[in-house]
Amino acid sequence: MEYEHAPVLAAEVSEGLNIRPDGIYADGTLGGGGHAAMICERLSAKGAFVGVDKDREAIAAATQRLDGFACKKIFYRGDFLDIKAVLRENGIDAADGAILDLGVSSYQLDNPERGFSYMKDAPLDMRMDAGDDEALTAKDVVNTYDEKRLARVIREYGEERWASRIAAFIVRAREKGPVLTTGALTDIVKAAIPASARRDGPHPAKRCFQAIRIEVNDELRSLRRAVDDFSDILAPGGRLAIISFHSLEDRIVKEAFRHRESPCECPPGLPACVCGKTPDARRVNRKPITASEAELAANPRARSAKLRILEKL
Repeated sequence: MEYEHAPVLAAEVSEGLNIRPDGIYADGTLGGGGHAAMICERLSAKGAFVGVDKDREAIAAATQRLDGFACKKIFYRGDFLDIKAVLRENGIDAADGAILDLGVSSYQLDNPERGFSYMKDAPLDMRMDAGDDEALTAKDVVNTYDEKRLARVIREYGEERWASRIAAFIVRAREKGPVLTTGALTDIVKAAIPASARRDGPHPAKRCFQAIRIEVNDELRSLRRAVDDFSDILAPGGRLAIISFHSLEDRIVKEAFRHRESPCECPPGLPACVCGKTPDARRVNRKPITASEAELAANPRARSAKLRILEKL
């Protein structure tokens, strides 16, 4: 299967990053190189691009896709939390811009072997780095977490009102044998959610699959630190663009941006700040940027995308 990636909000990201031809730009969620290509085509031979991704298939696809661009290109297979070390090892003091496109790529969703989708029957996996044999998998979560822990994951990361019932149904099902496929898990979730609650809204398994994927890849805990790390690496005037796809991610990004803009921790009512913490960035857009009707018609998966942009002072 070819690793293709239609970048979400590409025009908005391009404008928001305010790309300089001789600048240095980092992509912490490289994927198939969709946003990367948009950045690199605007860079000259004096510019540089740094791409990071856990997925070795993404690195291979992006390396090939970006081969023809004139800028210097640095690829790193690993976690976006390594960004400071990656820049340091390559002699880069700061970046002029960076992007994080969160969530699962179309390739990962559409490739049955990766086990991300409730629409196709496949082995339960959901690892961003499918080559890491030591990493936690969706199969591990579904078959080894106790009922209380399963319910917490599904409730907190999926914002699923039927979390306790779904967890109970999973535990009951695995008493007969391990739950090994996405199809089996989907059937369990459908059975757990009352028919009246399944008539409207998204697919009944959507929130549960989201929750397990987040747990497998430790996405939210990583995101909190990543927002600060990517903010830290920006040069003055540099911009960080982050695209999120669900409310939990967007809330973390929004609060982290707000804290960079207003870091004061003094109690309310003091006549002046005494904590000494001053802003080091500003939010470019107060409200998230969303996809246009034209983009939604071409790419329905952009419907939940929200773009927020931060500029370093």
